[in-house]
Amino acid sequence: MEKSYPFAMDVDSMITTNPNNTNMLSTTSSSSSSSSTSPATTLSRYENQKRRDWNTFGQYLRNHRPPLTLSRCSGAHVLEFLRYLDQFGKTKVHTQLCPFFGQPNPPAPCPCPLRQAWGSLDALIGRLRAAYEENGGQPETNPFGARAVRLYLREVRDSQAKARGVSYEKKKKRKQPPQLPPSETPSTPPPTQPLS
Repeated sequence: MEKSYPFAMDVDSMITTNPNNTNMLSTTSSSSSSSSTSPATTLSRYENQKRRDWNTFGQYLRNHRPPLTLSRCSGAHVLEFLRYLDQFGKTKVHTQLCPFFGQPNPPAPCPCPLRQAWGSLDALIGRLRAAYEENGGQPETNPFGARAVRLYLREVRDSQAKARGVSYEKKKKRKQPPQLPPSETPSTPPPTQPLS
């Protein structure tokens, strides 16, 4: 059952980094347009995106019925927020009945739903998790790090990988230069004797 919320959010700019859109919530919240940093301070794209995500989640909590405070927010509320965001997704996720299930590049359109891509949700949760702690939250009570959220993200990743025919492999670490065996390592010079 889909829940509808009595507010408009510019979710596309929340999920994707858009350096030209620095005031995402200007149409819905005047408090978010005020900045705590001085005009001379330039934040990175990541910091700007994290701030917009944090403001949007705060607005989500305020418009939740009944309204929620951050201290009462749990992993279940974070999951509700992520499921709400799915309606704004742009990633085609094929159902098992779809003839294109498991194909990365389907040859024709299909009626399968659009969802938020796993990578976008994963990055969003990472930014919100960091913002929570930067705004005074304790790591032990961080709802964005809840086990249920991690399991949900894993489930989304696995189901999208199957449905879209893509794999989400961890990035391989760069190879370190081979270490020389002990016999080939340059020996250290002998200690110098003190002059008498």
